[in-house]
Order: sequence, then structure tokens, then C-alpha cells
Amino acid sequence: MKFAVLVFPGSNCDIDCYKAVEAIGEQVDYVWHTATDLSAYDAILVPGGFSYGDYLRCGAIAQFANVMNEVKKAADEGKYILGICNGFQILTEAGLLPGALIRNTGLKFRCHGTSLEVTNANTAFTNQYTQGEIIDIPIAHGEGNYFCDEETLAELKANNQIVFRYAGDTNPNGSVENIAGISNKDGNVVGMMPHPERAINQILGSEDGLKMFTSILNAWREQHGAAINS
Repeated sequence: MKFAVLVFPGSNCDIDCYKAVEAIGEQVDYVWHTATDLSAYDAILVPGGFSYGDYLRCGAIAQFANVMNEVKKAADEGKYILGICNGFQILTEAGLLPGALIRNTGLKFRCHGTSLEVTNANTAFTNQYTQGEIIDIPIAHGEGNYFCDEETLAELKANNQIVFRYAGDTNPNGSVENIAGISNKDGNVVGMMPHPERAINQILGSEDGLKMFTSILNAWREQHGAAINS
């Protein structure tokens, strides 16, 4: 399996994503935002950071990068796309995921470990978790407050598109209904504010994020008739 890690001016979690893929023993390349062909890749990671300095608003300029046309094509082809933090913001701006990310309640940047509930373990990104499992994944964001209108929220619930919620009363940013991550209707595009790539080894404080990447690998291998045992 081959992963692409997109790199925009201002990305700062691209190396973390690259190392996470290395940790599961798969191929990975950095792909610059000017790229016009992602056909060689099975999964695309849109990392965190401050793409284009977060000018206008987070992800607003990155959505127009050349590579995003290819990301949209890949999504239509059913390839796996994971947007993390600023990557989540970019995916919403590009229309690949519904809703928007706005300023945290309290207007402060939050950077610490957070407990997440896996609310949908039946996705290509969560199949190695159990339904309702509580995992420890760090956050680092100032604009992670997920917002959508009531109609969109009803659709997310009806289609089981809410993948992660902040567990209990740990909501750090005011997101509607504690939403920390969602998918598209087809389930092959996921965006989340917490950083699983920063939780791939216990030396980092948690290894709960590693299953995100083994889940993607497992889904891909099942699709190609060679499931992994993990």
C-alpha cells in the first residue's frame, strides 16, 4: 500500500504523518501542493499545521491548491483520505466534508491529551477499534470547534457519519454534540481535529493513534483480498 502525505506552505505535521506510516511498514511519499497527479497512491493524508498561514480562515486558501483537484478525484474513486486538524479544515473548505471549523469557545489555543469515544468502528479508519472504545489522542488547535446546521447534523446521525466524539465532559472546543471527527457518506473520507499521528508509540504518551493507520491498511488489504491479523 502506498500513502501520500500532502505538504502545503505552513504544514507542520507532515513529518509526523510520514513517521506514522513508516511505523506500519508501508510506502509513503511527501507530495507538494502543486502536484497534479495522485494516481500512484492508495491513501492520502492531509496533515495539520497552518496552511498558507491560515490567512482568510483555516484551509480557505489551501482548498484552491492544484493538488486538491486530485484529492477530489481520489475521493470519487473511493480512495482513503484522512484530514487531521488543519487537514480537516481543508477538507471542509473543499466541500469533501460537511460543516465548518470555527474558533474554540474561550478563544484559546488548546494543546493537550484528550479522551475520544470511537462512535463508529465500522469505517476504513476505525476497524481496529471497538465500538465505544475510549482512546487517548492529543489535540493542538485554536479553531477546532465543529459546527453545522441542524439539517446537516441530522444527516450525519442518520448516515452514521460521526466517527469520533470527545468523551464525557472533555469537549475542549465547544464542538456541536462533542463531535471530534466525521466521515463523508461513502465512508472513505474522514476528518478529525485530534492528532492520531502524535499517538503512535507509548513514548509519546499514547499509542492509541496507531490503530488509525493499521485500520486503513487492513481495509485496503481486505479490499485486495489479503487482510492483516492485528
